[in-house]
Amino acid sequence: MKSKLLLALTLCIVSYSSSQEISDTSFGKGLLNFTAKDSSFSVKFAPRFQVRSISSWDHDGSQYGSPEHNFIVRRARLKFDGFAYSTKLKYKIELGLSNRDISGANDFNRNTPRYILDAVIMWNFAENWELWAGQTKLPGNVERVVSSANLQLIDRSLLNSRFNIDRDLGIQLRHKTKLGEHFLMREKLSVSQGEGRNVTEGNEGGLQYTARVEFLPFGTFKSKGDYSQSDLKREEKPKLMMGFTYNYNQDAVRERGFAGDYMIRADESLYETDQTTIFADAMFKFDGFSFMGEYAKRTAQDEIATEIDGTTPTGDIVLTGNALNLQAGYLFNSNYEIAARFTTVNYENVTGELPSEQYTLGVNKFVVGHKLKVQTDISYTTVDGNEDNITFRLGFDIHF
Repeated sequence: MKSKLLLALTLCIVSYSSSQEISDTSFGKGLLNFTAKDSSFSVKFAPRFQVRSISSWDHDGSQYGSPEHNFIVRRARLKFDGFAYSTKLKYKIELGLSNRDISGANDFNRNTPRYILDAVIMWNFAENWELWAGQTKLPGNVERVVSSANLQLIDRSLLNSRFNIDRDLGIQLRHKTKLGEHFLMREKLSVSQGEGRNVTEGNEGGLQYTARVEFLPFGTFKSKGDYSQSDLKREEKPKLMMGFTYNYNQDAVRERGFAGDYMIRADESLYETDQTTIFADAMFKFDGFSFMGEYAKRTAQDEIATEIDGTTPTGDIVLTGNALNLQAGYLFNSNYEIAARFTTVNYENVTGELPSEQYTLGVNKFVVGHKLKVQTDISYTTVDGNEDNITFRLGFDIHF
C-alpha cells in the first residue's frame, strides 16, 4: 500500500509539472523546481537511481571457481528539498525505494520497510550558525557524508561499510569561522538517539554524541567539492579539507552502534555497552586530480555481549577495530577518469573477524557530471592473506 501511495505521489508531481508552462530548468537540476509567487516556500523534486551488474570469483587455494553474477537496482530514490517561510529555513526529504534502501525491518521499527532516509530541517538562525533537527547523516567520515550520487567508484569502501556512523535521529549545531583571508574552520556537534534511522519504539540504551571539526586552509571548494568525489570542477588552485570526528554512543545496544543486530539477552533485555568511534580524513583537489584519505577506529567498553549474569556470552560481539582507506583519481579533458583505491581493515582479536585488504581500479565516463555517468571497477580482496576474491562491477547512474 505504501509503495502505491509513493508511486501515486510521484505521478501526481510529474503530471502537475507537465501540465504547466515549459520549465527553464535543465537535466541534473531537478525534475521539478517550484517557488511560490510570494516567495514563501520552494520545492525541488529530483528522482535518481543506480543500476549495476556484479561478477565475483572466489579463490579456493589453487584456482578461481566459477563466477557468481548479480544484477541489481542498487539505489532508487526520491529527493525533495527547498525552503519554507524563509530562505533561512531549509528542509530535505529523501525516500528510498530499492530493496537495499528499505531493508532492515525489526521489532524496533514495527517490522515495517525503512522508506525514510532523510527528513530534516536546517535553520540558519544567526550569522554562520545553523541548527539541524530530524533524521539525517551524522557529521562522520567524509566518505559517508558524500552522497552516493557523487561517488568516484561504484560504491564506498570497506572502511565505510565496517565503521561508519551513518544516519540517526536528533539535532545538530553547525558553525563556521574564518581564521584568515582564506582559512576556514567548520565545527559540527550532534546529539542523537544512537540506534540509526527509522526507529519508532523509543530510545533504547543511551544517546549518541558526535563532534567534528574541519579545516580548509586554502578556502572553500567549488560547488561544495569537498563533499563530492572526483575533481569535476577542475580546481584552479589547490584545495584541501582536513576533518576530525569523535563519536560516543553511550550504552549502545546494537553491534555497530547505529546498525547491526540488537544484542538481545535470553530474558529479552538488551545488552548495553559504550562504543567510541574516531575518524581522521582529508580531501584534496587540484586541476583534475583528487585524493581522499581516511582512518577509522572503533572501541567498546566490553565487546562481548553477556547474559544478565555478566559471564555467559549471548553470541553477539561489537565490531571493533580500525581501517585505513586511500583513494585517488585523475579526470582527463575527455571527461574520462581513472581512479584507484586501497583499503585495509583490522579487527580486534575478540571479534573473531580476520583482517582484509582490498585493491580497486576504476574507470568512469561522465556524460553530465555525476548526474549521468557510466562506471566500472575491478577489485582484488584478500582475507588474512589467504582467501582471495576478484569482483568486477559495471553500473550507471541517472539523476534528474
